[in-house]
Amino acid sequence: MKHDTENLAKRAGQAKTAALDLAYSAGELRDRALEAMSRALEERVQEILEANRKDVEKAEADVAKGALAQPLLKRLMMSESKLKDMVEGILSVRDLPDPLGRTLEARELDQGLRLFKVTVPIGVIGVVFESRPDVVPQIASLCMKSGNAVIMKGGKEALESNRVLGKCLRDAAVEVGAPAGWLQVIETREEVAEILALHQYIDLMIPRGSNRFVQYVMEHTKIPVLGHSDGICHMYVHASADPDMACQLVLDAKMQYPAVCNAIETLLVDEQLAGTWLPSAVAKLREAGVVLKGDERVVSACGEEQVSLASEADWSTEYLDHVLSVRVVSSPAEAIDHINRYGSHHTDAIVAQDDQVAKRFLREVDSSSCMCNASTRFADGFRYGLGAEIGISTNKIHSRGPVGLEGLIIYKYILEGQGHLVSTYAGDGAKPFTHRALREEWSETS
Repeated sequence: MKHDTENLAKRAGQAKTAALDLAYSAGELRDRALEAMSRALEERVQEILEANRKDVEKAEADVAKGALAQPLLKRLMMSESKLKDMVEGILSVRDLPDPLGRTLEARELDQGLRLFKVTVPIGVIGVVFESRPDVVPQIASLCMKSGNAVIMKGGKEALESNRVLGKCLRDAAVEVGAPAGWLQVIETREEVAEILALHQYIDLMIPRGSNRFVQYVMEHTKIPVLGHSDGICHMYVHASADPDMACQLVLDAKMQYPAVCNAIETLLVDEQLAGTWLPSAVAKLREAGVVLKGDERVVSACGEEQVSLASEADWSTEYLDHVLSVRVVSSPAEAIDHINRYGSHHTDAIVAQDDQVAKRFLREVDSSSCMCNASTRFADGFRYGLGAEIGISTNKIHSRGPVGLEGLIIYKYILEGQGHLVSTYAGDGAKPFTHRALREEWSETS
């Protein structure tokens, strides 16, 4: 199929224009658009499910041929209950405070010369994500609420679902006053390569996929990139852990939804538990359908018929499936070192009743979310109260962890004076600045 690069650039230009309009739109308009988007999903549920059925049928055939991984098929499937969750997700975003126009800082430089640091949208967001269609309304709602336009592409497995969802959400918002072009859905890999060159229109790229794909995006664009490559998450069970709690947390963190980035891929167990708690936990994991790979101490404690020997590569593998690597560690320091070496800085947890050990883990593990006595599956924008998330970032600039509204806004400085000149504050006899903190909000009407 031949692609019209000129047309794609034109569409990106339309998104840029829409972003400028949204940036100065009233919060009431954006909330009204979100309400219309939620209604559209409710009204077109059968059309959306029919599109998803076509995607699932094709995906099942691809899985049978070995052309598609089973976890991707699981991510693809939609239902009326999932659509209901999408609607609730959009409304939860609507109910969040308006993130735009907030004064982060106010300072008097001199009498009558006031500086304000005010939140504004980023502009045009480019998002490329995996086969989960529920990501479409999450991204669209967050971008609408934060006043950003968005160009998105989902996995080819969800082509029909994403196409219908994108049109449904875009048209509903436009009908109540949102600017045309605010949401663009692209469908091919070639178009992804082309938008990476459109840095004059796109302000931020958020890739959600394999490590290889994220690295490709970073290496082939001048656009700033936000996101994470892998979700190699850990749970460390310390000797002080409550045994029953530890079993329940491990099962939840692995099996509540194995095909997502915040499910654990490695279990670290204190050596004091290797002969007692570990064999029991392994039995329960196997009963739940988990395939286990362990180091020599795990195999020795549990038996080769229960656990196969892990390779060095297993410690760095994101399975996204019913597979778990298990290692025995001699101390909290060894657990922390393992996580910081092999982990992806995504989400890691400790199960412990020893408060000092837990606090050390939370302080020293270098991940975007660190948890104590809680499942890693809580690392989610909706569960964190962010309304929804556009992705999870392991970056250490701008935004980290589940990226909600705060990750889609930036700020600008607004300086209001009364004819003030820099020359007044320079050279001999320069007038000093007051640099006095103000308790004022910047307002367009003040």
